[in-house]
Amino acid sequence: MRTRVAITGQPGVGKTTVCRAVADLPGRSTGGMICSDITEEDSGGRRVGFELLDLQTGVKGVLAHISGDGPRVGKYHVNLHDLDRIGVSAILSAVATDLIVIDEIAPMELTSQRFIRAVEEALASDRDMLVVLHQRSAHPLAERIRAEFDLITVTRDNRDVIVDEIAGRFEPL
Repeated sequence: MRTRVAITGQPGVGKTTVCRAVADLPGRSTGGMICSDITEEDSGGRRVGFELLDLQTGVKGVLAHISGDGPRVGKYHVNLHDLDRIGVSAILSAVATDLIVIDEIAPMELTSQRFIRAVEEALASDRDMLVVLHQRSAHPLAERIRAEFDLITVTRDNRDVIVDEIAGRFEPL
């Protein structure tokens, strides 16, 4: 039986760290995408964007940056080219793995219709899934995930112990 878990929480609480730790656990093939901060060292570590990583291939790209010309979400411009080329490809190829990881389903990613279709294809699969879900998104895809997945809120108090709890929800292979 497939297991579907979504994690959510405040920005900066450690959702991506938890997601990456579960994805890195041995014993199952994992695919999908992870997003992390791009910081600028010469400005004291200020975040200037978000990097995209394909878990299977290691290919990296830029999801969004303060400079650019893609759709604007907050102060960032979404790089639809890298999102579609790397993120969508990572999700679609992850359908052949044991665990599909998608970090994150949020306003930036939801600017891409290709991303939405790739997530819908993953949802239609029989694979286990772990997704990071934007806490306040009202997009129909986010609402569907809230309704269909076990939703866990990551907090500063539980983020160090929650990896084992989430990993325990997935049946051993």
